[in-house]
Amino acid sequence: MPPAPSGSGTLIFFHPDLGIGGAERLIVDAAVGLQQRGHRVIIFTNRCDADHCFDECRDGTLDVRVRANSPIPSSVCNRLAILCAITRQLQLILQLSLSGELSSLKPRAFIVDQLSAALPLLRSLYTDIPILFYCHFPDLLLARGRTASLVKRIYRLPFDWLEEWSMTFSHMVAVNSRFTRSVVCATWPRLAHVVAIDVVYPCVDTDPDPPAEDWATAVALLGNLVLSINRFERKKDIALAIRAFAALPTADRDGVRLVLAGGHDRRVSENAEYHAELQTLSDSLRLSHQTIDSPDSATALTSATSSCSSSSSPPQVLFLLSIPNGLKAALLASANLVVYTPANEHFGIVPLEAMLASRPVLAADSGGPVETVRDGTTGWLRDPDDVSAWSAAMREALTLSDTDRAAMGAEAAARVRKSFGRHVMAQRLDHLLSLADVVAKMRAPARLASPITLGLLVLFFLFGTTLSAAFVHHGKRIAAVKPIFTFVYTHIFYSQSPTCFAGDPETRDDVISTPPSTTGDRLSPRSRLQVDSEIHLSTASSSNLIQFPAPKGQTLTAPSPIPNYASTHSSTTPTHQMARLNQPPRSP
Repeated sequence: MPPAPSGSGTLIFFHPDLGIGGAERLIVDAAVGLQQRGHRVIIFTNRCDADHCFDECRDGTLDVRVRANSPIPSSVCNRLAILCAITRQLQLILQLSLSGELSSLKPRAFIVDQLSAALPLLRSLYTDIPILFYCHFPDLLLARGRTASLVKRIYRLPFDWLEEWSMTFSHMVAVNSRFTRSVVCATWPRLAHVVAIDVVYPCVDTDPDPPAEDWATAVALLGNLVLSINRFERKKDIALAIRAFAALPTADRDGVRLVLAGGHDRRVSENAEYHAELQTLSDSLRLSHQTIDSPDSATALTSATSSCSSSSSPPQVLFLLSIPNGLKAALLASANLVVYTPANEHFGIVPLEAMLASRPVLAADSGGPVETVRDGTTGWLRDPDDVSAWSAAMREALTLSDTDRAAMGAEAAARVRKSFGRHVMAQRLDHLLSLADVVAKMRAPARLASPITLGLLVLFFLFGTTLSAAFVHHGKRIAAVKPIFTFVYTHIFYSQSPTCFAGDPETRDDVISTPPSTTGDRLSPRSRLQVDSEIHLSTASSSNLIQFPAPKGQTLTAPSPIPNYASTHSSTTPTHQMARLNQPPRSP
C-alpha cells in the first residue's frame, strides 16, 4: 500500500441504493481502490441490504453507513420514482449536515454519482470542499429511450433541466468512456464550459480466482464455444450473434456451439419475450437449440446437456439463463471467442472480463468497446449492421492456430492489467480529486440560486407532479399545452448554451432541435454562460493537463497529470456511432 496522502480528511461517497449492479460495482471498486492508496473512505447511502450487496459492503472492507432510511418510498404506486429518489437524497444530506456527523468527519472531498440534484445544496453547505460527480450516462436519455407517454415526457422536463443545472455545481465531472463524454457534451453543451469533464474507466478484478474444477469440467464437455454474455434485452442485440453464427459455412460450425448466457428475470416481461424471439429466430435459421434455466451446479449443467445430446445431435445454440459466477468464469476461460453485440454501449465490462481471461473478443465498432478492444490485436471490431462481417470474424477466430490464439490472448490480458485494473482507476480518481481541489479554491463560494431560478424550479416540480397525478389516464387532455411548454423550456433555459469544448460530436435528433450538419461543423455557438467567478477550462488535445488561467497575471500550476489513457483517440464520437444512437433495437 502506498503511503497515506498528504491531504487530511475523509473521502465521502454518496450513493442512493448500494445494491448489486454496474454502478454499485464501480462505486465499490473506486472506494476500495482509494482506500488502498491510503485514504480514509466512507460511503453514505439511503439503503444497503446485507443480503443484496457486494461482499466488500458487508465484510468490513468498506465503512458503509446507512442514514435517512425514512418512510419516503422509492415510488408512489410505481410512479414518481425520480422525485422520490431526489427527495431521499436531499434528506440524507440534510440529516448528515444537521446532526453534525458530516462535519465531524472533516471531509476532504465529496464523490457523488447517479443523482446530481443535491449538488447545489451540498455545495452551499460546504463551500470549500471539492465535489466530483460521476456521470454514468445522462438520465434524460435513458428515460427517453423507454416508451413514454406524453404525460411522462412533460413530467420529466423539470427533472431533465435539473439534471444539467445541478451538475454545474460540481467542481469536476467524471464519465465512464470517451463515448459517454461525447454524448454528455452533445446533450448538455453548456456544461463543458462550466465544469471539466474527464474519463475514469470502470475496472475489473485483475487477480480473480481460477474457475472451480467442477464447473471447468462441465464446460469442457460442451466442446468449442462461441460465447455471448448479456442480459436478455432487445437493446443487447443478441440476435446478431445468432445470425452471424448461422451464416458460417456448415463445415466451420461442426463441433462448435453458440452459448448465449446472461441475466434473465421471469418478472421482467421483456426477458421472457426476447428469449422466445431468439428461439424462434434459431428455428427459422435451422439451428437446433436448448435452454437451461438457472443451472445451480456443475452436475445440473452436465445432466441437462447430456440428456439432450443422448436423444439427438448436440444443440447448436445453448441458452443459459441466470448463470452463477462460477459458471460464468468457466465459460470465459474455455471460449474460443467472446462476442459482444450491443451497439453504442456506454462502456461494456464483458469485453474486459473476456480479455482478462485471454479470450479474443468480437464487438461492435461503436461505444465503449472501441476504447477497450484493439482491432486485430486483442480481437475484432465490426459494424453491427453487417452480419457478413461478423460471420467472417467468427470464422477467422475459430480457425486461428493455437499459437496465434495464445498470442492474442496474452496481449489482451496484458492490456487489461495495464489499463483497466483497480489501481489505475483509483490513481485516476485521485488525480481528478486533486484537480477538483484546485478548482474549489479558485471559485467563489456558490450561491444556491437566484430567487427567480428557485421559483421556476419549484413551479416545474409542482407542474410535473400535478400533471403526473391528475392526468395519468387522460394524456390527451394536455396535448394542447405541449408546444407552449416546449417553447418556454427550450428558449428560456437553453438560450445561453455555448458550444461543447470536448470535441465536435454530431448533433442528435433527440438532443438538439436543429438537424446535424453534414459537414461536421460545431454546434452553433451561443452567448457564454456567466457564473460566479467565471472559470474557463480547456483540455489540450495532446495532454491531460487541464489549464487554469491564473488571475492578475499570476502563474497557477495544477497537479502533475498522470498518463492519459483516454487521449490515444479523439474524444469525439464517429458520425456512424452517433447516427445509430437513436435507432431502435433491431427485431430478431
